[in-house]
Amino acid sequence: MNEQQVQSPGSGATAVPPEGLSPEPGLIDRGMDLLAAGGPVVGILIAMSVAALAIVLVKLWQFHAMRIGDRRTAREGLQIHRGGRTDVALSRLAGSGSPVARVLALALRGHQRGLPEAKVREEVVRVGDNFLEALRSWLRPLEVIASLAPLLGLFGTVLGMIEAFRQMEQAGNQVNPAVLSGGIWEALLTTAVGLAVAIPVVAILNWLERRVDRLAHEMDDVVTQVFTEDLSGPTEESAHHEPARFRPAGAAAAGE
Repeated sequence: MNEQQVQSPGSGATAVPPEGLSPEPGLIDRGMDLLAAGGPVVGILIAMSVAALAIVLVKLWQFHAMRIGDRRTAREGLQIHRGGRTDVALSRLAGSGSPVARVLALALRGHQRGLPEAKVREEVVRVGDNFLEALRSWLRPLEVIASLAPLLGLFGTVLGMIEAFRQMEQAGNQVNPAVLSGGIWEALLTTAVGLAVAIPVVAILNWLERRVDRLAHEMDDVVTQVFTEDLSGPTEESAHHEPARFRPAGAAAAGE
């Protein structure tokens, strides 16, 4: 049998790859090679990426548990209240855990009890701010990671370039281009890793902040509508009077 042929599993011998071919390194091996080439800066960036991923997963679970995307329940409850059935509206809002529905229910209770608008708004704002503060928690660490990751990558690149040029100075006239190019790509590796960590974190952070801002606007909007009148429909007086019609100035003069 040829030496390059693979022996049967029952023979107890190890399979010998063909000459000139070697098994491809796995993902873990490549990661360890990059970590060794990048040095401690790459290790710090990897730890930051793991922390950012954990924070993002926790925030996604929190946003889903608080049902911040549920705006339909609050809108339906508001329409029922404006129809004169506040008790039914409160029953409709009681089944939702959305912050918008909860602050709206709080405003409706205060309005139903005849409390002054200023006191009701003050309590509603306090509760709403607590919801927003809970949703904004741990967003600042994401912002710090997004800001520091490219700076750390650039710092690692500067250190690598310093080391590469130091080796070139020690070599004197016998400079090996391979050694120099190897030091340069290892130095640039940290910048690439830093950008790879920062770019998705920045994108996700902006998306999370936008969702919180939309929630804050929605809470303020529905609570304000509790204490205002709906001017979108015709009033009782306008239903009995002919709507005003504007005429050109020349037509008015001719009529005189």
